[in-house]
Amino acid sequence: MAVMEMSAKQLHNKIKNGRPVFILDVRNSEDYNDWRIEHKHITDINIPYFDFLDDNEDAYKPLPKDTEIVVVCAKGSSAKMVAEILNERGYRVRYLTEGMLEWSQLYHPVIVSEQDGMKIIQVNRLAKGCLSYMIISDGQAIVVDPGRHYEEYLKLAEQEQATIIRVMDTHLHADHISGGPELAKYTGAMYHISRNEMQGADAISYEALEDNQEIEVGNVRVKVLAIPTPGHTPGSVSFMVNDRYLLSGDTIFVGGLGRPDLGGKAREWAQSLYDTVFTHIASMSDETLVLPTHYADRKEINEQGVVGAYLGDIRIANEVLRMQNREQFTEMVAGASGATPPNYEEIVKINRGDVCVPSDVAVALEIGPNRCAVHHS
Repeated sequence: MAVMEMSAKQLHNKIKNGRPVFILDVRNSEDYNDWRIEHKHITDINIPYFDFLDDNEDAYKPLPKDTEIVVVCAKGSSAKMVAEILNERGYRVRYLTEGMLEWSQLYHPVIVSEQDGMKIIQVNRLAKGCLSYMIISDGQAIVVDPGRHYEEYLKLAEQEQATIIRVMDTHLHADHISGGPELAKYTGAMYHISRNEMQGADAISYEALEDNQEIEVGNVRVKVLAIPTPGHTPGSVSFMVNDRYLLSGDTIFVGGLGRPDLGGKAREWAQSLYDTVFTHIASMSDETLVLPTHYADRKEINEQGVVGAYLGDIRIANEVLRMQNREQFTEMVAGASGATPPNYEEIVKINRGDVCVPSDVAVALEIGPNRCAVHHS
C-alpha cells in the first residue's frame, strides 16, 4: 500500500483542532535543534534518516505502533523514503509532502479584533515566527509587514471583499524578504517605508512614512499614527491604530525587544532603543495591545491564536522595560542578542532593491527561524 502524503496545511489543521500529532523528524540533529515544528499538541523525536537506511534496529524502539507517525525532512524525499520503510514494518505513517520547505511557507490568518467598523487580522507565518497584519474598514485595507508570498494577502483581501490601498513596512527586515513592494505593484497600492531605512536606494518606489502622520482606511475613521521607534534599525517605525493597538514591528515584543546589533552598532542603537522605551513607549497606556512582527516562542500565542499582549502585562513580565538606568539597559540589550539571522546582509540588500534573486534562491535565504528579538522576560 502506498504511503499517504500530508500537506503543511493539513498538518496545521490537525494541530489547530487539538488532535495529538507524533512527528518523526529525520533531518540531521543540528538542523533539528536549530529549527523544528513545535506545538503543545506535538510529540516529536529526531532520528536521522541514515539510521533507518543502515537497518539500525534501535531506531525503531521509540516509535509508537498505535499512533500515526508524520515523517518530516527538509524537502520531502528523505521523509518519503523513511515512511515507506516504516509502512513495510506495519507502522501507521504519513509524510510531510515537501518537508520543512513547505512548512516554512505556510501562512495562517487570525482575527485580532472586529469592532467599530474595523477588522484587524494577524497573519502568522508559523515556521518563521513572522507576523503581518491586514487592517480593514469599509471595503478598504492596509497591509503591514507582508511576507514574501504576496499572493496570500491577495487571497485574504478577496475573502474579505476588500481592496488593498496601502502597503507598509515597519522597518527594513533582516530575516525574511518583504512582500511589500511586490504586493503594492500587483494591487496598485502605495508602498510606505521609512526614508531612513532606504537612504541611497532608488530601485523601489515608495512614499516615506515620515511624510504621513495620519492615514485613514475607508470611511470609518481609523487612525494609523507613525511613531518613530528606532533601536532595532535606525528607521524603525511603529503604528498606533485607533489609540489602542500598537503594531510594534521589531521594536517591542510580547517577550522582549528588537535586537540592535544588526548594523554593527549595538551600543549606539541600544541607546536609541532606550530612548524609545522610556520616551515613546513609556507614555503609552497599559491597555495598549502590542502586536509585534515576530515571536520566538509558541508560548507567546494566546488562547485565541493571536500573538499579542497588553503593554501593562509586558511591563510586568519584562525586566528591561523597567530598567531606567541607561548604562545597565545598554549593557543588557547590546550584550544579549545571540546568533545573527542567517543571510541577513543579502536579505537586507534584496529588501532595499539593491539586488534581485530568483524564487529558489529566495526560498533558501529565508529557511530557518527568526532571530530578531532580544528576550529578557
